[in-house]
Amino acid sequence: MAEELDLQEQDERELFEHLKIEVDKKQALLRLDKFLMNRIENTSRNRIQNAIDAESVLVNGKIVKASYKVKPLDVITVVLPDPPRDTEVYPENIPLDIVYEDDDVLLVNKEAGMVVHPGYNNYTGTLVNALTYHLNQLPTLPGNTGRPGLVHRIDKDTSGLLVIAKNEWAMTFLAKQFFDHTINRKYIALVWGDVAEDGTVSGYIGRSVKDRRVMDVYDDPDKGKWSVTHYKVLERLNYVTLLECQLETGRTHQIRAHMKSIGHPLFSDEAYGGDKIRKGTVFAKYKQFVQNCFDILPRQALHAQSLGFVHPRTKEMMYFETPLTDDFVQVLEKWRSYSSAEGLGI
Repeated sequence: MAEELDLQEQDERELFEHLKIEVDKKQALLRLDKFLMNRIENTSRNRIQNAIDAESVLVNGKIVKASYKVKPLDVITVVLPDPPRDTEVYPENIPLDIVYEDDDVLLVNKEAGMVVHPGYNNYTGTLVNALTYHLNQLPTLPGNTGRPGLVHRIDKDTSGLLVIAKNEWAMTFLAKQFFDHTINRKYIALVWGDVAEDGTVSGYIGRSVKDRRVMDVYDDPDKGKWSVTHYKVLERLNYVTLLECQLETGRTHQIRAHMKSIGHPLFSDEAYGGDKIRKGTVFAKYKQFVQNCFDILPRQALHAQSLGFVHPRTKEMMYFETPLTDDFVQVLEKWRSYSSAEGLGI
């Protein structure tokens, strides 16, 4: 089942090491970069210096330079791109929809159905396979052969924008922004039901105890990770609503789980119950209309429309948007036509 593959695309926070080091009271004075070299496994001095330059290393909550002398009882926090599991990646000549590219970053408009990185039963045909072919070399940190260049992900059957780091500096710099939740990300979603007003969904997201392939939203912090999604109503279409969702956090299946938790699962989302008629009439004509929509869009109606971040080299704010996919547009137009007909009493 496709959802078994999606759950391998873990949330963005899991992409990063977050280390907290409390310096021993007997520690002799030592340069920060040298100290961290001795304390962090499978790393390089260049990687650590990049993290310090990107302000991803704090000492007692303050930004410092690599030459800072570590003192007894200092508290050092470090955010680094996490070297994921060891998986060999083979380059494949797969066409990519490249939105923007320079020496540091690459923006890709991922098509629905493409797995982002190699994993169980998906060692070929992934976005990373395509990137490895397109680029001579992506940043590969120790053990990072499975997900080179990735600092975030979207589900297999979600379309839209992804930013790729083309070197270690860019990877570290972007990783810090994702970790701090300063990346601007907006999704377009079609959900079941009439959403009354704009709102926010929050809670702790963790795997469902009933079905490990999906995620649930809990009140208990021991059951998951904190998550926040803001949503805004764009268009009401009788039995479905078009939303803009803005992420504060980037958990696995976040929007899908959040919208289900408030009674508005994504349209055509099999894993979260959106592939059945949730609102509407009992007439056969309506049932056939909805089935036709499912046939056009046999996946969750979710598109990563926009992405904004500070460029690692220029330090300028960059913002990108990509239009809805054809299948999403077709279904949206069908609902608009149906909604207009209903309003006229047809």
